[in-house]
Amino acid sequence: MSHHKIEARNLRFSYPGGQSAVKDVSFKIHHGEAVGIIGANGAGKSTLLMLLMGVLFPCSGEVLVGDVRVAKKTLPMIRQRLGMVFQDPDDQLFMTTVFEDVAFGPRNYGMAEEEVGERVARALEAVGISHLKDRAASRLSGGEKRAAAIASVLSMEPDVLIMDEPTAALDPKSRRRVIGLLNGFDHTRIITSHDLDMVMETCGRVLVIKDGEIAADGRAMDILQDGELLDSCGLEKPLSLQGCPVCTKNIMR
Repeated sequence: MSHHKIEARNLRFSYPGGQSAVKDVSFKIHHGEAVGIIGANGAGKSTLLMLLMGVLFPCSGEVLVGDVRVAKKTLPMIRQRLGMVFQDPDDQLFMTTVFEDVAFGPRNYGMAEEEVGERVARALEAVGISHLKDRAASRLSGGEKRAAAIASVLSMEPDVLIMDEPTAALDPKSRRRVIGLLNGFDHTRIITSHDLDMVMETCGRVLVIKDGEIAADGRAMDILQDGELLDSCGLEKPLSLQGCPVCTKNIMR
């Protein structure tokens, strides 16, 4: 059974009070794809991520990870296969040191301490912060916190990385580092972001969400160059496609 495929089938979700957030959404993401999910504020992107992770459950429709339906009884397996990095790293970093934060997941699943140590070492090395393992998260920069949060997910060795606004509130140097990290992963990646230049650099495919529905699904460059489509969904072309010389120079690095 492959855990790398994720499929949404006719998802519908409404919040209490009747607010419809996701409306009959269907798509399939295959092993190795890097997929950006974009849309204006309130379009339904974060709700969709929570449905994929089993934080919320649909009013109708289903999510499949491999051949396994996301449901309360399958969540332990699903959470090992899908790793989510939240928009705010402080929501994921709560232990006394970076090492303890990254070790939390494997320990929570009862792994032997030797294996925990090996997983932590691999995860910290993958994001380039092995030297920060004994540092408290509160003493890290924004970019370092983001890397530590990613490491805390990598230590679970998931098949799929799901990231909500991974470059939000980062300075340019930290943003560039996170983009480099994302492009260095072989994992299947699902990324939501308003940073469309980052999406263009890291994703080969884009889903555009408008009012809880999929307005477009296709090759990233085709969609991100379609100014009329983006404008109709409350978005703009990436700055590097608007003739900005600084952004164009950065995108070519």
